[in-house]
Amino acid sequence: MLERFAVMGASGGGPHALACAAGLPERVTAVACLASPAPYTEAFDWFGGMVDPSGLRAAREGRETRAEHAETAEFVPSSFTDADWAALEGDWSSLGQDAVRAGEAGPDGEIDDDVAFASAWGFELESIETPVLLAQGGEDRVIPPSHAYALLRALPRPELWLRPLDGHISILHACPLTLDWLRLNAR
Repeated sequence: MLERFAVMGASGGGPHALACAAGLPERVTAVACLASPAPYTEAFDWFGGMVDPSGLRAAREGRETRAEHAETAEFVPSSFTDADWAALEGDWSSLGQDAVRAGEAGPDGEIDDDVAFASAWGFELESIETPVLLAQGGEDRVIPPSHAYALLRALPRPELWLRPLDGHISILHACPLTLDWLRLNAR
């Protein structure tokens, strides 16, 4: 068993990485979140800047409503920027293949994720004393920069890397630098 470790999560993995830091403060040395949603709040327009927030809006009403939405929902291609599509055709093509396979298995995972993201997370961001790196694409149309700024305001020890030309997938090109940051900031 690892006694101490750093965690990194991209997109929906960000809340899980933050949960590790909140739940295991003595073991998690540093956290990196790329394009992570912030906890749902009405303190800012949580859906603002999303090309298609319909799934998350349905999730706010509960799992049953989100499941009904999934029956007719279709991916909106304009959710991704040209840089995102280029990443999916290049270095991150395996991610696209994984997403297709997951979709073929059914919507249950996506439904559960959306309900979790749009509900209370079960911990307070303010309790996380671990250093947290937020890497955010300035052109992200799935999880817009307003979420990174909300996380930045709530976390005690955050650092924000705003990459103005990146979107939701192309931000993943920052992973090597993010891993270096995790190594250097491990306490």
